[in-house]
Amino acid sequence: MRIRKAAIRLLGGVALAVAGLSFQSCHTPKDVTYFQDTHHGGQIEMSNPVDITVQPDDRLSILVSSKDPMLASLFNIYMPQQRTATPGVTITNSRGGANEVASYVVDAYGDIQFPVLGTVHLGGMRRQEVAEYIKNELIRQNLVKDPTVVVDFLNHSVLVMGDVTKPGRVTFDRDRYTVLDALADAGDLTISGKRTDVKVMRNENGRQKVYELDLTKGDQVMSSPVFYLQQNDVIYVAPNDVKKRNTTANGNAPLTPSFWISVASFLTTVLVLIIK
Repeated sequence: MRIRKAAIRLLGGVALAVAGLSFQSCHTPKDVTYFQDTHHGGQIEMSNPVDITVQPDDRLSILVSSKDPMLASLFNIYMPQQRTATPGVTITNSRGGANEVASYVVDAYGDIQFPVLGTVHLGGMRRQEVAEYIKNELIRQNLVKDPTVVVDFLNHSVLVMGDVTKPGRVTFDRDRYTVLDALADAGDLTISGKRTDVKVMRNENGRQKVYELDLTKGDQVMSSPVFYLQQNDVIYVAPNDVKKRNTTANGNAPLTPSFWISVASFLTTVLVLIIK
């Protein structure tokens, strides 16, 4: 009699476990939807906008124009469409065209070598500040009376890794580029990407500082100091627990109803034999 009661209790426990897992499998995960703390008409306090500034190894396009094209051409270094560096090796201008302006690479001190002006320090300047500075220097030194200076960033990028659709280096040419822009350009998170565990790593004073973002909380994301990205930031999206368990054989099997149904069937068979 005792064995029979114990068997009934055991079977009842297994049945409840199977039912619970079945309910859980039908339950909508709560950490998939972005910005769960937002609502219609609500307001989110944004972090202060941060423009991209010139840093070492940046590549800049600087074009000077004037009413006198011959005079302006003195300050533009043109690159032919194709040039041969070594026999059999041809270097092609990636931007196309026969008269593209050559780019300037910022050195470790934040300087470039500009035609006629010589060494020009641009480190820490915003794009518009670079244009204004060069324009003012050309006027101050009585080199060009009416210059127009256009500056573009050519090689700014961030690295997006982990559970996104298109991991890799994402390039951008905007003065303000957000972590949401980068994730969207990387094809968004996969369904297994952990929305609550997104890390942004930034080089600050020679050290990599790590910031954590929870994409389910709009206020936390948009007020973060890394909401506006800097060149060479690294974004990492962690996988969720289901994907982590998939890296091992049968890692998720104990969480599936079919697994427990099989266990229940096996225990029922054993208990029936014991009761007999």
